[in-house]
Amino acid sequence: MKPRVLSGIQPTGSLHIGNYLGALKHWVQMQPDYESIFLIVDLHAITLYQEPAELLKKIEQTAAIFLAAGIDPKQSPVVVQSLVPGHAELTWLLTCTTPVGWLERMTQYKDKSSKQESIGDGLLQYPVLMAADILIYQANVVPVGDDQSQHLELTRDIAQRFNALYGDTFVMPATKLPTVGARIMGLDDPAKKMSKSTEGPGHAISLLDPPSVIRKKIMRATTDSLPGVDYDDMGAGVANLLTIHQAFSGWTDDQMKAHFAGMRYGDLKKQVAEAVVAGLEPLQARYAEITADPAYLRSVLRESAQRVMPIAEATVRLVKQRMGVYVG
Repeated sequence: MKPRVLSGIQPTGSLHIGNYLGALKHWVQMQPDYESIFLIVDLHAITLYQEPAELLKKIEQTAAIFLAAGIDPKQSPVVVQSLVPGHAELTWLLTCTTPVGWLERMTQYKDKSSKQESIGDGLLQYPVLMAADILIYQANVVPVGDDQSQHLELTRDIAQRFNALYGDTFVMPATKLPTVGARIMGLDDPAKKMSKSTEGPGHAISLLDPPSVIRKKIMRATTDSLPGVDYDDMGAGVANLLTIHQAFSGWTDDQMKAHFAGMRYGDLKKQVAEAVVAGLEPLQARYAEITADPAYLRSVLRESAQRVMPIAEATVRLVKQRMGVYVG
């Protein structure tokens, strides 16, 4: 049997080229080698307030982008988290065995809670919900970025604690895949990873940005004070632009160096922009086709949830039996 891999994205903000090159493109490529389940984690999204109509719109938009990027729903279910009740039920069961101290030391919790006068309990329990997402499908592998690595380690701790208390129940998920996608930094601040939550018109390139907007954003991207590309003394902004070009073009390191060494930044940006526009054109065209048929998209989401429901229900039932909760 193929190892089961699970990953997901929150339906908040706009998916950008960092999401595509660092995750989505990689997910598409690994479909033949893994039994894949891809989540749209709307229950995670509501740990912070979301405008309801906008959240509903973003859930379907995110699903359409998954399909447009090349995820085949016949092969890999695209699951809206809230359509599978077991996610929330398993979260409660795991919450009852997870020490509060483990949750309070999470970096993201400390960072987000320090910026708000009042926080909901959901923000504290966020990592338990993430653990439930993974453990409910008995996933073997979970590809995550650096910003989620602490949460994945907590998932392993929760699984180990549960198994020790109640007997072997959960598969221990591996922390990474053999290969990873490109790490894309912000166009306005190449010291920080491109993020959906970072505001500012020049920070990220949305996967749905029209060509004119893509070109404008890249032409305004941060570089450095040198006149052209110097591979021996390269600023972070220039390196980021070259990474973006290489990720879309597929050129080798030697091809990149031979072509771009010494090139002035204006010309570099023009060529990067055209590579991005060309790379996103098929995705945007497919997205337009998918969203023109809302009934198709909703049927994919319903059928995906139905396909994974037996796995989720079996895990929840096993956990309840292990804990002595009445199952009838």
